[in-house]
Amino acid sequence: LRLLVLHGNRRQELFPQIDRQDVVLTSYTLLLRDAEELLPREWRLVVLDEAQAIKNPSTKLARTACQLKADHRLALTGTPMENHLGELWSVFHFLLPGLLGDRETFRRVFRNPIEKEGDSQRQALLVQRIAPFMLRRTKEQVAAELPPKAEVLREIELTDEQRDLYESVRLAVHARVREEIEQRGLARSNIAILEALLKLRQVCCDPRLLKNLGDRTAPPSAKFELLMEMLGNMVETGRRIIVFSQFVEMLGLIEAGLKKRHLPYAILTGRTRDRETPVQRFQKGEVPIFLISLKAGGTGLTLTAADTVIHYDPWWNPAVEAQATDRAHRIGQDKTVFVYKLIASGTVEERMVELQQRKKTLVEGVLSGARTGLAFTEEDIETLFAPLPD
Repeated sequence: LRLLVLHGNRRQELFPQIDRQDVVLTSYTLLLRDAEELLPREWRLVVLDEAQAIKNPSTKLARTACQLKADHRLALTGTPMENHLGELWSVFHFLLPGLLGDRETFRRVFRNPIEKEGDSQRQALLVQRIAPFMLRRTKEQVAAELPPKAEVLREIELTDEQRDLYESVRLAVHARVREEIEQRGLARSNIAILEALLKLRQVCCDPRLLKNLGDRTAPPSAKFELLMEMLGNMVETGRRIIVFSQFVEMLGLIEAGLKKRHLPYAILTGRTRDRETPVQRFQKGEVPIFLISLKAGGTGLTLTAADTVIHYDPWWNPAVEAQATDRAHRIGQDKTVFVYKLIASGTVEERMVELQQRKKTLVEGVLSGARTGLAFTEEDIETLFAPLPD
């Protein structure tokens, strides 16, 4: 096959060659920049890899992808929906516009009944409609040769000072959230809720992440101290470790802790310009620890040198965590991979794990046809903001 890779600052010089090629490879970023050249063309086949990139139909990328003219379209993804059914609609709107109706019709006919009411009949109808156009292969089916993966949930008790800080923050933000919900309703209070939960999650990770502590000194973090102990012991025994966190600032604190303990490491975040160098340093065994921000390195990397993955903090979406783990547990891996999830006991983190499982159940139900329902309610909010157990 004749392959043309559209890449780099001088790619415009390659445009005249497009019609003479069998395959043209580009990125989502360059699709937007080169839309004027790519959209008018008639393509035999358009393939979107990591198609969750168009999960939000309101983005310029999703709208541009849907404007590509093609006889056939394919969407490849390990996570066709990560948060809600609207993301699945967006992918199918690219593949087969009209199959699931317009966005508002889909919301009324499928999304609201399934997500809010647990309507198994509507879910079965949705599964029936998309099944002929979806080929699903689970990791267990296609990668049977992979070594085992052992998952360990490490529950961590907050220090007394952390508990006091957690409770004072919880009382303040919960009151603000209740006021917001009373004024605007639950559906319109998402930003306020997430901002409030963010503060609680930061206390769990490390109180130093909190801003505006005033005269208070940030108390030590039980989770941070445990991580430093784990990393020291693991490096001594020859383990190769990836540490994921969604907080770039948290990775900065971990980085400082590793320097203090003279533990070699590499780091990759959204601020890293040269991604290849830290990846190669880790893969070649130059450093035993790789710190990665979840959003910057949760997909698109192969890190089979690792035998240990540590999720420092939980994310709402279990699919995102699973994809991050798969940087190590993938074809080419020849060792058992140990996956540690560090959870502050009795806190919002513990309740996030419970909500993760419910979200995973919804995704499995739609993709596999199992009858499940999911509804997020005000009771969920009360659970997330519940006080610490005695």
